[in-house]
Amino acid sequence: MKVLVIEDETQVSAFIKQGLEEQSFEVDVAFDGNIGERLALSRDYDVVLLDIVIPGINGFDLCKIIKKKKPNLPILMLTTLGTTTDKVTGFEAGADDYLLKPFEFEELTARLRALARRPTMTGTNHANILRFDDLKLDLEKKVAVRGEKTIKLSAKEFTLLEFFIRHPGRVISRAELAEKIWNIRFDTGTNVVEVYINMLRNKIDRDFAPKLLHTRIGLGYVLSNEA
Repeated sequence: MKVLVIEDETQVSAFIKQGLEEQSFEVDVAFDGNIGERLALSRDYDVVLLDIVIPGINGFDLCKIIKKKKPNLPILMLTTLGTTTDKVTGFEAGADDYLLKPFEFEELTARLRALARRPTMTGTNHANILRFDDLKLDLEKKVAVRGEKTIKLSAKEFTLLEFFIRHPGRVISRAELAEKIWNIRFDTGTNVVEVYINMLRNKIDRDFAPKLLHTRIGLGYVLSNEA
């Protein structure tokens, strides 16, 4: 299970990260609302753990932003603000759950697991939807959507795009793609990787901005919303 922790108190975030990783969670940490927004919208998470009083975008506003773009992404607010008004404001912003500091770690993990198991409003588990920027990949329906446009992909193109979305921001070599996608050892005499990269780029990038699939000369390819 992958969790994004948006918390500016370094001791608290370090404590949460260590505790969750000891229970086999994957954890990313953002120390302000701006970084939290970028990570939440560009990567795929099972749950967001969100403090309210953070630098940049505050937790209430950030919750609204995330829910507008990713309505099925569960958000657990973790904060010292415990009045009824605070809780109502949090839930009205779109929070799925609300936990006060200080907290019992066992309760935190139980709530995170419960949120990750919760079905989406459409009845499809959010784990079957991969997202990066405005690109969405439905693993059950085998459909790609960018913005409001459905993109038709071949089976191999779909597999290739899924691999990139599962590894956002990482430069992936042609050799690794050849091995992982085609189950072949990379041969410098073949251009199968380049051919499929170009076909995929024409479908997901040609008519859209920003461009997402980039070439890193001499290194490989990367899925990124930054040039």
